[in-house]
Amino acid sequence: MKVVIIGPAYPLRGGLATYNERLARAFREAGDEARIVTFSLQYPEFLFPGTTQYSSSPAPADLDIEVSINSVNPLSWWRVGRQLRRERPDLVIFRFWLPFMGPALGTIARLVRGNKHTRLVTIADNAIPHEPNPTDRPLTMYFLPKNHGFVTMSRAVLADLRRLGLRQPARYEPHPLYDNFGPIVPKAEALRRLGLDPQYHYLLFFGLIREYKGLDILLEAFADERLQQLPLKLVVAGEFYKDPSAYEELIRKYNLESRLVRATRFIPNEQVPDYFCAADLVVQPYKDATQSGVSQIAYHFERPMLVTDVGGLAELIPNGEVGYVVPPTPRAIADALVDFATHPEKEAVFEAGTRHYKKQFSWAEMVKALKAVAELG
Repeated sequence: MKVVIIGPAYPLRGGLATYNERLARAFREAGDEARIVTFSLQYPEFLFPGTTQYSSSPAPADLDIEVSINSVNPLSWWRVGRQLRRERPDLVIFRFWLPFMGPALGTIARLVRGNKHTRLVTIADNAIPHEPNPTDRPLTMYFLPKNHGFVTMSRAVLADLRRLGLRQPARYEPHPLYDNFGPIVPKAEALRRLGLDPQYHYLLFFGLIREYKGLDILLEAFADERLQQLPLKLVVAGEFYKDPSAYEELIRKYNLESRLVRATRFIPNEQVPDYFCAADLVVQPYKDATQSGVSQIAYHFERPMLVTDVGGLAELIPNGEVGYVVPPTPRAIADALVDFATHPEKEAVFEAGTRHYKKQFSWAEMVKALKAVAELG
């Protein structure tokens, strides 16, 4: 089968790019021909809250990546759409995570469908955004109805697609394991590489810092007086995608500075193993969520997790077996952290749970799901 994946990839950085590159390899492992068409411009600079959209790592030598879509230039949409219509791939997979991409992806999809051969399937990270505005629905609905089918990585997004009135074949398939970061690093070695004191235990908040990810809730939980008595530190590893002043105010209010390890920058792939392997517990205190790639990195490195019971997070984290599922409140999070920190035997129990459950998160199954939906559409 000839497959084209449309979405972020090198030279862009981040979780979406990492996922799409791993998916292309999974199709190749299944015997298919796969390439990626990515963005020459993903976001205009004034819409991008981070420091840079681009990777500083070497290009992946094993992948065929075409850099050609400008998200704000319709001429590039038409050019890519007409090119793919002529090429007649068997399957085009779109990655949709943001309504802003609706016009570009919708135009490409309409043009490709004109060849009456190519099946169009979207992996929908979100159908209704975490941080909505009034333009979301028209932008989203310009694109989504042009697909033959959908795969979602949470049941919440599957339900959102139906709420939008989309009736094409759709299937839930869990987010595959992020197994591309290399082997597990011994904890002592990870701590040494990061310069962390082994006398402490470490909680990890990882990823881009946005309002819905709940770092403010975690800081309030971490201020709990019960936790102040324990040899525990919080590692915040990720780039701010909003004004950090509200978080800084909480840090000052609760006098948390000495208990924090700041790595508030984009963490390149080659450093990801150290942050996860140094952590005793990975904490995702989200206020809203669909699915999370952070969970799938934690599973790969067999790290216990704490997640809040929002969106699709709890679908992948069996409570009491790989960690904790709690309400998104400071008190509930603090209670779980105290329980974990005062029962050291639970780390080994949860590690064993991650080893058991991570076997179900397969890239081969994701490939099968995408092909199955394409055949039904």
